[in-house]
Amino acid sequence: QVQVVESGGGLVQVGGSLRLSCAASGRAFSNYNVGWFRQAPGKEREFVAGIGWSGRNTLYADSVKGRFAASRDNAKNTVYLQMNSLKPEDTAVYYCAAGQGSLLGKYDYWGQGTQVTVSS
Repeated sequence: QVQVVESGGGLVQVGGSLRLSCAASGRAFSNYNVGWFRQAPGKEREFVAGIGWSGRNTLYADSVKGRFAASRDNAKNTVYLQMNSLKPEDTAVYYCAAGQGSLLGKYDYWGQGTQVTVSS
């Protein structure tokens, strides 16, 4: 069992930056891939980024490629999502999730989400 908790969301102006954190507790977090997802009002949840258990493999949605970067510190049981050049369309609740499938596969453990609002 793994528990994950997101933090770092907030209100930022267009072009600004935020860094989200996903802190994990429970067994062997370093064995899990972590995905970042987001859900905007009235829209379905979408994949944003994923990072493999070692941190060597990452995957990004086209909409955030070149602006967002995922990283992890397994010694701290924490995964990060650095978000730069933020746009109003990045406004959403952001979730992290842990799983042992592929980066686009099934994730078993989800956090409660953190709100990101980008104002123009």
